[in-house]
Amino acid sequence: MVKLTIDLIARGTSGYTKKKRDETMHQYLKRLTHLYLENKGIDEVGDDMSLCRNLSVLYLYDNQLTHIPNLHQNQHLTMLYLQNNNISRIEGLAHLVRLTKLYLGGNAITVIEGVEKLDRLQELHVENQALPPGEKLLFDPRSIRAISGSLKVLNVSGNNLDSIKDLECLNQLSHFLAIDNQLNDMKELAHVLGQWYYLNRLDLMGNPLCHKAKYRDRVIVMAKHLETLDGKQISETAKQFLKNWHANKETQRQKRADLIRRGTTFIDDFAVGDSGDLPPVREPGRMGTIPGYMMPGTFRGLPRKQFDELLARTSALADTGIQRSAPVKARSGLLRSNRDQATSPRFHYR
Repeated sequence: MVKLTIDLIARGTSGYTKKKRDETMHQYLKRLTHLYLENKGIDEVGDDMSLCRNLSVLYLYDNQLTHIPNLHQNQHLTMLYLQNNNISRIEGLAHLVRLTKLYLGGNAITVIEGVEKLDRLQELHVENQALPPGEKLLFDPRSIRAISGSLKVLNVSGNNLDSIKDLECLNQLSHFLAIDNQLNDMKELAHVLGQWYYLNRLDLMGNPLCHKAKYRDRVIVMAKHLETLDGKQISETAKQFLKNWHANKETQRQKRADLIRRGTTFIDDFAVGDSGDLPPVREPGRMGTIPGYMMPGTFRGLPRKQFDELLARTSALADTGIQRSAPVKARSGLLRSNRDQATSPRFHYR
């Protein structure tokens, strides 16, 4: 059990801020701008903090605080570090109108609230809260809207979040950290990222959606101005390639939708499909064993060699110009062709 006292405050200054010989303790505390009170086992902050009227940065992390201390008299505070305490509620900050950075990670906060008056807040860190089993961190809509015009960095990592839809109004965000949550909806992510025009850094490692197909490519397309994703830089070449790929895909999708709307045939619809490939070539039928080779109906069943010989003889006859005519019946009763009758001596009398 450690209570913050004037003596402890005086020892919490840097070596550059020393008490002058002719200076009273009250005068000394009044001109302090930074206090380093981290990891002191402090569980209670009394009224002595009100003597530090010009305090701008206060380090109180890694202590045993159960609530945010009374800082009504410290209206010059711009940075407040309270991470890794036992704080369960955000309250008592209404008078800190100049606050730009608030660190509350590693506490037991269940609802983000009580920041309605902090319209200059640029960074809010509320990662890894000790939540009840099965619970997730909640966001008070009024508080979120109040800081939407100034907040640039938000860290909500490790809070069992399965949705970030309540945060879409934070349209000034440039860095969003939601590592180790339960985010799995790519459509919702696309919608929210579409609202965060200035986002250039995004950290989503440890979420189920990171295992979806083409996760990185899809996120880069969603967030048009993203420069870093999960700690890895995004090259301009990769960004431009993915943008062109997405634009082409959208064009093809629109063409497909237009063709379907006009009642176009299956072949036309297929021609503008996502793959852009032609329809597959049909396999040869049962009639032939070699693609493109079809045995004529008259000679079907002949061996290939006999068929080739027969085909060669037919071609030779055609080349000589001799035409075969229908056969006629001779006296002997045998069939003869007109050609044979014309050349026979029997037909040369008279």
